[in-house]
Amino acid sequence: MGLFDDMKGSLGGMIGQVAAQAAPGLIAAALAKTNLGSLQGLVNQLQQAGMGDQVKSWLGNGANMQITPDQLRAALGNEQVKQLAAHFGIPVDAALKMLAEHLPATVDKASPNGALKS
Repeated sequence: MGLFDDMKGSLGGMIGQVAAQAAPGLIAAALAKTNLGSLQGLVNQLQQAGMGDQVKSWLGNGANMQITPDQLRAALGNEQVKQLAAHFGIPVDAALKMLAEHLPATVDKASPNGALKS
């Protein structure tokens, strides 16, 4: 492994950290432009779609349960997913993957006392 490989690994790690820090703002901004309106709207939609256990884990203390891109697609529907992807400026599958990766931590950080901050 050479110097370039080390730099590439470090750069990938830094990009991942930046993406994780930027994700909550990006998610909130995209949701504001949909009929979900906010992180609370998205959480409500997920709960109504039968993903209450995951949502509870994000709002509560302890480990955050994961959610899959397929679960998000089923809960949100194709039209909502297309809107979010368009606001993110990325393909639908990439938007679903990004949401699945960052949504649990985003909700967790936005709910320090077990409820989402308004």
